[in-house]
Amino acid sequence: MFWIFRVFCKLFAHPIEENPFSGIPCKMYKPNFSNLFPSRSSAFIFTSYIALFVSQGILVTASQNENNKYNFNTVTAVLLTELLKLIVSACLYCKDNPLKSLWREVISGSKVIVLYFVPAFLYCLYNNLAFVNLSKFDPTTYYLLLQFRVVITGILFQIIFKKYLSRRQWFSLLLLTVGCMVKQMNFSKDDDDASEHVANAKNTSGFDFSINAVFILTQTLCSCLAGVYNEYLLKREDTNVNIYVQNVIMYFDSIVCNVSVLLLQGDLVDAFQMDSLRAVFRFNVIVIMINNAAIGIVTSFFLKYMNSIIKTFASALELFFTAILCFFLFAIPIHFNTILAIGIVSFAVFMYSQNPVVNLPVASSAKGANISDDTQKLLMAEEAIS
Repeated sequence: MFWIFRVFCKLFAHPIEENPFSGIPCKMYKPNFSNLFPSRSSAFIFTSYIALFVSQGILVTASQNENNKYNFNTVTAVLLTELLKLIVSACLYCKDNPLKSLWREVISGSKVIVLYFVPAFLYCLYNNLAFVNLSKFDPTTYYLLLQFRVVITGILFQIIFKKYLSRRQWFSLLLLTVGCMVKQMNFSKDDDDASEHVANAKNTSGFDFSINAVFILTQTLCSCLAGVYNEYLLKREDTNVNIYVQNVIMYFDSIVCNVSVLLLQGDLVDAFQMDSLRAVFRFNVIVIMINNAAIGIVTSFFLKYMNSIIKTFASALELFFTAILCFFLFAIPIHFNTILAIGIVSFAVFMYSQNPVVNLPVASSAKGANISDDTQKLLMAEEAIS
């Protein structure tokens, strides 16, 4: 991970418009950490952002039994997490507005409630597949493969919004794809043979062209499609409501979707029996739900006080720390292909973040400017959380 520190130094030792890959040794620069962390709170937010994302995969993995299964209903856990997010969003709105005002805005936005069922369903699938995929992949492989959403999002923006990618962007997306493919390669035959003899062993090498690969691709597609559809909704004038009201509507729709999933599974009644609730309200499961809700809150602060390039470095550090912690906590080996894949993917995401594909609405008035700011924050927060 030496290159991460090297780029960090170059990036913040000089104005942002300078090329961080100028070829001049990093030791000739004195890093200006006041540009990176202008206040103590920003350093705390940066650290919390990484800690929460790394913790989520580890906490979910730690909640599994020896057969990589869950002793609680994961759909119920997702449902209660969405309920917690709804309560937090409502409280944030009511901090500056009366509760009656929230109710009036939700009722008046009945059309928005219907429209937001599409992304809510996609996020419902995404959150439930997260539990499924973390039972099949180790956290490092899981987070690494999810980076493939950058490729899919770039292609979707080119097709739907006619935002054509530059050669540099295409190269970064190709490099990211190569990084995900490298994770599949196992350079040690002994490790491969050993893993075949371990019962219930997780996939630590990447895609294996099985149903697990279909699930991880589905989760990635859900994230990308939900983000693109959200942008479509936020660009429509008839769906412009307060950002916190939008969140309340989104989480309400997601709760309905998760209830529907329980109904289709035939677990709606059993999920709320005392035994089932007792399994969900165990300490390790409650921590997962709180951590997931906290991710949304910290992400909004992260994007408000920092920039997308810092977020890219945070993503690279997440992969690095996840691999290290999984090695010590779960004895998941760190193979050479894992180290190489993390380096390639992190570098590719950094290249892409220097000129990302965005399609934010252009503000034509003071009112439009406020809407554009809220829209940008919501879009970035939802992309980061997913």
